[in-house]
Amino acid sequence: MNNCNQSKVYFIGLDVEDEEDQMHLKIQRLFDAAEFNSFLKKGDLTAIKVHFGEMGNSTFIPPWYIASIVAKIREAGAKPFVTDTNTLYRGKRRNAVDHIYTAILHGFTYATIGAPVVIADGLTGKNYTEVEINQKHFKKVKIASDLVNADAVIFSSHFKGHMMAGFGGTLKNIGMGCASVQGKKEQHNVRPYLPEIEKCVGCGVCKNHCPADAIEIVEGKYTVDKDACVGCGDCIRYCPEGALAFNWESDIAEFTERLIEYAYGVWKIHQKKMGFINFVINITPECDCYNLSEIPIVKDIGILASTDPVALDKACYDLVNKQQGSQDSRMESNYNPGEDKFLGVHKETRGDIQFSYSEKLGMGTTSY
Repeated sequence: MNNCNQSKVYFIGLDVEDEEDQMHLKIQRLFDAAEFNSFLKKGDLTAIKVHFGEMGNSTFIPPWYIASIVAKIREAGAKPFVTDTNTLYRGKRRNAVDHIYTAILHGFTYATIGAPVVIADGLTGKNYTEVEINQKHFKKVKIASDLVNADAVIFSSHFKGHMMAGFGGTLKNIGMGCASVQGKKEQHNVRPYLPEIEKCVGCGVCKNHCPADAIEIVEGKYTVDKDACVGCGDCIRYCPEGALAFNWESDIAEFTERLIEYAYGVWKIHQKKMGFINFVINITPECDCYNLSEIPIVKDIGILASTDPVALDKACYDLVNKQQGSQDSRMESNYNPGEDKFLGVHKETRGDIQFSYSEKLGMGTTSY
């Protein structure tokens, strides 16, 4: 974080006037402007924390953008590797073998990005280090060991919506993205239920998507083993009838705080050797964990960078909300400039807590 009342956030748009406006050159100019090379030392094992995208998703940050960051890290004499952690839910990134295969199919190869791919929490997500934080929800958090052991981290985040966090940017990439599988389970300590039982038609789609095998269809209705449930929300996400829900008033506020406490654990370790880049493009209603990509809620905006994760996400959030919302997207309200676009998609979420709680924990400032 910058030692001033306002943190510096750097922005570059998507307009093109000449060859100097090629995307890889813009990314490298942002890297220089934010002075990420100031904390990179020769030989530093430097993680580039990305999201490789679930199989079938097409809105993750392209590998050739990441290659630009790799080049700048090498230029500083450091040793880059590109990384993510295994997932809690069913899909093609639940173990390191499937995860790396998915990354390769999405273009993240050494030939493309110029750096090795490492899954930071190991083969099955059990390679983690406990970091002491002594906060409201957690005394210790379980962070992927290879991210703990890295000398520096550059976070490359896709800014978009999220069904539980409201939006996902740098803070979510730090908190959820650096957690081990067990750490993700601790954050998702919420349980779905049937607020209107008559909506459930017993189709079994929820059961088929449950990663914990916690769901049964009994007498034509959904039932869940609350002890087995990992709270990932996949049953809510995939229910074709919209029958399932969280307790949005209590569960989601606490989920968001737990997310930020995990981010705090990573920040506590690396706060002087972290840089953050947000790509505010393909601003979809949901995260790249979905195995599909939807119509963006607003037009593409640009790329932003900072050494303050709170200020960076707040700047991106403000830029999105200044736009006209797309009525062709899944938004249901808040189309006008100045209105909260993410609440227009996920009306029960508390994305504001990402800012207030991270600021309270001293991770940065919303003033930029």
